[in-house]
Amino acid sequence: MTDEREAPAARVGRFHVITDETLQSRFSHGEIARLAVRGGADTVQYREKRPLLTRELVAAAREVADACRDGGAVCIVDDRADVALAVAAAGVHVGRDDIEVTVARRLLGDGFLVGGTANSLEEARSVFAGPLDYIGVGPIFGTNSKANPAPVMGLETLHRIAAESPVPVIAIGNISPDRIADVLGAGAFGVAVLSGVTCSADPRAAAAEYRERINAYLKDAGVTS
Repeated sequence: MTDEREAPAARVGRFHVITDETLQSRFSHGEIARLAVRGGADTVQYREKRPLLTRELVAAAREVADACRDGGAVCIVDDRADVALAVAAAGVHVGRDDIEVTVARRLLGDGFLVGGTANSLEEARSVFAGPLDYIGVGPIFGTNSKANPAPVMGLETLHRIAAESPVPVIAIGNISPDRIADVLGAGAFGVAVLSGVTCSADPRAAAAEYRERINAYLKDAGVTS
């Protein structure tokens, strides 16, 4: 059995870890990336919301990109297409308030991944028309990483988005390891995790638990990759 949702973008991973230095102070972006990849993350998204200088963003993103290259994972930069280009990342993830996906695609070209964001079915439908490789949707169960989060989406809305989406759907939002089967069963191609790995005392072990749950679901579902 194969998963038809793999077709739009073969490089879109099933397990994304998002880095953050504001929710914890033990690990740098680069350290989180290395530990997460060792634990089984196939994609790491460099996420920095502080108003840092561009050269500081590039320096940190380069550490993440190097960690991904060393571990055979994909590096995606949140928000900044210019930083993604500067560190030769695999792509960029643009949020609701960032540049349009069409602009990101024009800047990066067809050889890069471009991910979009949707916090509702209506938003997802408006984003589907863009030149995307995947769409991040949520929060599925809530979030602790944003001051003013969007309403909780839930599994039913996730299922509806996944059923209509022409590209792989990556679910995010308080997804613990024991919820992996429910989220993938609702139609998500993969999951993105922030605090579940980044804020763990042992990010490698935390990532390994997520990877194990993902692999177990895919095996039980008869999905080959």
